[in-house]
Amino acid sequence: MPDSILLAYARVCFAGKSPVAPGTCGSLVAIILAPLVFMPLPWSARILLLLLVLVTGSVAATRAEQLLQKKDPSEVVIDEVLGQWLTCLPFASLGFWEYVAAFVLFRIFDISKPWPVRKLEQIGGGLGVMLDDVAAGIYAMICLAILHWLI
Repeated sequence: MPDSILLAYARVCFAGKSPVAPGTCGSLVAIILAPLVFMPLPWSARILLLLLVLVTGSVAATRAEQLLQKKDPSEVVIDEVLGQWLTCLPFASLGFWEYVAAFVLFRIFDISKPWPVRKLEQIGGGLGVMLDDVAAGIYAMICLAILHWLI
């Protein structure tokens, strides 16, 4: 696959090129796409899609690190898509404010990197880039489930 396509995928087209907070922009694109692309799928298809994004995102992030000559470059935001969609995984549907909460919760855990999020980042390569967002997404999912249950 051409490097330009891998980079565009890793950057989620334009989101990773944002001069301000590219990770937040990637998360914003992901949460906007979630009700259109991710949430309408049956649960099993969501799992398969997440696995596909994990594998292809790992490959794209690894190549992006090589091309950009940086470890975990900020413009690689495909990991935000994975983490943001993982946050929404267990829910049949979400309302507007639940999507807002999903976005905020994921960003909090992705930025603060509580254990083991930071530890997973140390794996290195594209897999490490992706796995720390998986952990942040799981934390955000649990918190969103509690909020969902309380409401």
